Amino acid sequence: MYFIFDLETIPDFEFIRTVLNDQKSDNEKLLEIASEELARNKAGFLPPMYHRMVAWVGLWIESTGQPRQKLSWNGENEKEGLEKIFEAIGTFKDFGLIHHNGKGFDIPVLTYRAMKHGLQMPVRMSDYDIRYRYSRHNVDLVDEFSNYGASSWPKLKHLGHLIGIPFKQTGEGNEVLAMYNRRELDLIEHYCYEDVMATYIIWLYHQFTAGHISKDNFENLKERALNKLGEIQAT
Repeated sequence: MYFIFDLETIPDFEFIRTVLNDQKSDNEKLLEIASEELARNKAGFLPPMYHRMVAWVGLWIESTGQPRQKLSWNGENEKEGLEKIFEAIGTFKDFGLIHHNGKGFDIPVLTYRAMKHGLQMPVRMSDYDIRYRYSRHNVDLVDEFSNYGASSWPKLKHLGHLIGIPFKQTGEGNEVLAMYNRRELDLIEHYCYEDVMATYIIWLYHQFTAGHISKDNFENLKERALNKLGEIQAT
């Protein structure tokens, strides 16, 4: 079994204020300062430690690629959301993970936030099968397509353009905070679901291209996944 998942986060303003010792700046100004002092990239995107989770979506699939169950959460109570995703991930003993930049962002976010709230992650998350960089049980699409950093990391949206499938119809990642400020948490989760389905579709293409699934199986699963993506984008 594999768990395809994605998190949606916003900056943890309270923590950032503590780190920067800044209780006076408004949130917008605080982010400008944090981008300069805490970010390690030209885009100014904050490292995983400075984010808090507001939504997640996960999709269980068989090793053959067959979808099995969709799970999700959104809300203000981050501890509750963490407990729910850890419960979901712990459903199966020997699960694998599939994600897009999950090693670089989503998994570190889960680890930091579990520490903050005093929670234990599923033991499987610490297994060698998951922690090993080249693991076949922890599949990060940015590693798969970049040959583990030998070439540049592809954006999920650009992979969709490559195969002629429109992704990111609900909103871009940098719009999540704006949606949160409007209290559109359901919309954030919906956006997250689209990301998960997009990740699933790209994974299917990769599996077929690499010769891991048959053409008939690929065409069947792809058609069903594209229909589901269309439903998500239409609502």
